[in-house]
Amino acid sequence: MYIEKRKAVDRLGWIEVICGPMFSGKTEELIRRLKRARIARQKVEIFKPAGEHRYSPVDVVSHDEHSIASTPVGSPSQILIMAHDVEVVGIDEAQFFDDQLIPVCDTLANNGIRVIVAGLDMDFQGRPFGPIPALAATAEYVTKVHAVCIGCGDLAHYSHRIADDPDLVLLGEKENYEPLCRRCFLERRKNR
Repeated sequence: MYIEKRKAVDRLGWIEVICGPMFSGKTEELIRRLKRARIARQKVEIFKPAGEHRYSPVDVVSHDEHSIASTPVGSPSQILIMAHDVEVVGIDEAQFFDDQLIPVCDTLANNGIRVIVAGLDMDFQGRPFGPIPALAATAEYVTKVHAVCIGCGDLAHYSHRIADDPDLVLLGEKENYEPLCRRCFLERRKNR
């Protein structure tokens, strides 16, 4: 009886969200978790938005240049089509997907899949960004990671845009963004 009950529980999936500002190690943590799942001999599939190709058009790559092979997709619904016969699904740069990512992740988890999502939780103006806040609300596990504030050295959780570009999405790195704590972020926004 105990074994049968345990098998039913083992089939339940869940959602993990890794969020925070740029340069905080979100992708690094995603890659670490996915590699551990592979070490455990679990079948893993990794996805990222098709338009995100700063380091590689295909691989998920961290700022520290660690990488893992992935499949670029144009929409969250493609993940459901491609994530068959897997135990773990990883999704990087999730803030660039639309809100359809939320029911897609729920469907995967409801079908017994562990879903690990990484992405920015706030945009460059400090506002909730994309589907990440809603996913964090429904996820079983949320890990908020922090960068180091370029202004004062405290913990940073804002991605301040240096570049003068009003578009919500501007792909870039240190030439366009810097991590800041709340105090430094408010000071820089006030001085703009």
